[in-house]
Amino acid sequence: MPRPPARSVPVDVALWGVLAAATGYGFRDAGARSPFLDLLLPLAVLAVAVPLSRHRPGAAVVLVNGLCALGLADAATPANAQVLSLAVLSCLLGARIAGARGPLLVLVGCLALDVATCAVLGVQPVWWFYTLAVLAAALLLPWLAGRYVRSRRELVREGWRLAHRLEERQHLVAERARLAERADIAADMHDSLGHALSLVALRAGALELSPDLTDRDRADLAELRGTIADAVEHLRETVAVLHDAPDPDPETAPNGEAGTAVDGPAHDTLEDLVARAVAFGVPVRWERHGPAPTLSPLVERGLYRIVQEALTNALKHAPGGAIRLRITHRTDRTHVSVVNDVPTGAAMAAEGPAAGIRGRGLTGLRERVTVLGGTLRTGPHEGGFRVTADLPHQVTAHTRRRGPSPASSPAARSPESAGRLAVVRGAARRRYAAAVVAPVVAAAFFVPAAVLLAWQLTTSALPPSRFDELTPGRPRTELAPLLPARAYPYPPDHARFAPRPPGTTCEFYRSGRDLLDEVDLYRLCWSGERLVAKDTVPGRISDAP
Repeated sequence: MPRPPARSVPVDVALWGVLAAATGYGFRDAGARSPFLDLLLPLAVLAVAVPLSRHRPGAAVVLVNGLCALGLADAATPANAQVLSLAVLSCLLGARIAGARGPLLVLVGCLALDVATCAVLGVQPVWWFYTLAVLAAALLLPWLAGRYVRSRRELVREGWRLAHRLEERQHLVAERARLAERADIAADMHDSLGHALSLVALRAGALELSPDLTDRDRADLAELRGTIADAVEHLRETVAVLHDAPDPDPETAPNGEAGTAVDGPAHDTLEDLVARAVAFGVPVRWERHGPAPTLSPLVERGLYRIVQEALTNALKHAPGGAIRLRITHRTDRTHVSVVNDVPTGAAMAAEGPAAGIRGRGLTGLRERVTVLGGTLRTGPHEGGFRVTADLPHQVTAHTRRRGPSPASSPAARSPESAGRLAVVRGAARRRYAAAVVAPVVAAAFFVPAAVLLAWQLTTSALPPSRFDELTPGRPRTELAPLLPARAYPYPPDHARFAPRPPGTTCEFYRSGRDLLDEVDLYRLCWSGERLVAKDTVPGRISDAP
């Protein structure tokens, strides 16, 4: 057996002290004549059973139940102080073993041993009632109480464990939100600064070809364009640092919008964007069909970003090529198409200032459109490139939040912990129900038996004064008013087989109504309907002559 922890030794000593005190009190109160069997042996068994209950609680229950079975051999009374020890160790059995099959086998085995002891010894009905009522209750009910205590302890432990996991998840959600904000900053820098720098670089390139400039001016413009290229390269590195952090979960972005918060100048409209591009010499031809609807601010900003990204990519990869922008408003959706043709002049995409920002714009744009509930398609078209998008006019909560919010449904974000907590809670409820129902069922079974036994004992009592009035030789009809309603049905063997007058039938009556003690019995022997003899039979074997 493994050594118990040091802190458990004082607890075991204290428990043994309490049970030993109960044993000593019972020994003194009963006036037992065998100090070894009634005091020293129980104390030694408890000294073994109490520490054994930490690792083998079933074995500890069996040991103490043996002391209770030994008490059944006492001719005076079946009860002893060890029933309290049995109840305590049965409670520890339920509290220290999670399963039910093994402990139930131990309890049933102990009760079977007690019943077999009663059968072998041929004890009186009171002993049987004590075995089937008191010992059975001391085995079963404390075990159920211990199981309930264990389930409550597990429920509290699982609740704290779930709270700890949810707290860790809240920190994770906050970290992901921070990373999402970094990604939003990267996207905003790419969309706004990348587009503006592309237009500045394009304008500087156009001015560099002007015939009115001197060589010094052209050199300054070339240096300016190089400076812009360096700035865009630094921008690319900054965006890479911000955007290459661990990908945040789009569902955990603030408000569930995955970067659809306000970004870019709020007052800038689509018309301003196109007009600014035209002012910088970008060949944009655009047209709008259908009445302008009332768009959700998120959709309106998304439409702005689509056009901005398409123009930026066209300037970067096909400078000088014509760009066709078409916006079609339908009943509940808006369709956007941006097509850039093959450039006719010298291509500068490979060395353009925005060439360093690769793969960020369209990926972020696709995420934005998907969150808004729309679709985005990109790809080559007639030697150029085409970007098409289809957006709803309004964004619903179902569209914006594709999954439950962690704050509103923490258990759904931790299905394993929530499932474990549900299992523990269900087990605690079942054990609580068993702890309540089992005593009720036991009472429904034992209370009628106890009432019946008490009724039989009290209604078969013959007071001594009436016993003295019974005269042998008188008929039953004359003596019937003096006799109880019924005879005592459970006379002991020494009384039932005592010598009697030949040819007579004997009946037994209790000499008192005491239910907790073995009183003397009155024996009336009848020959036919006439009383032949009467005598007193001691209730205990030790009192028999």
